[in-house]
Amino acid sequence: MPCDTYRSSQKQTVQQRADEIRKVVARFSEGLASGRVKVRVGPQGAIAFDGISQEDRAGVTDACAYRRILATGSAMAKAAIAKAEQLAGRAVDRKVIAHGHHSHDGGKTWHHGH
Repeated sequence: MPCDTYRSSQKQTVQQRADEIRKVVARFSEGLASGRVKVRVGPQGAIAFDGISQEDRAGVTDACAYRRILATGSAMAKAAIAKAEQLAGRAVDRKVIAHGHHSHDGGKTWHHGH
């Protein structure tokens, strides 16, 4: 997974990074369930999470968090994503995510991968 390649420190092992990713995605899931973290679906089908700081993200992208939540997240987190898709009138498009469409500001503006 792409977020596995980012390491917050040079001394961090792959296993330590995997553990860190699980903890970060758990924070995303908890925030979605509580309503503290909001989901936005872009006009092209990209996804953005708003309400979690860059520091708390630890290099985990919205796309990575989305994939992990779908695979291992809580039912409440998945329901929050489904609700955002319904409100946007479109589903998250995995092809768009794979091509790098993303937001740096919680979904206010959208960019293609850089």
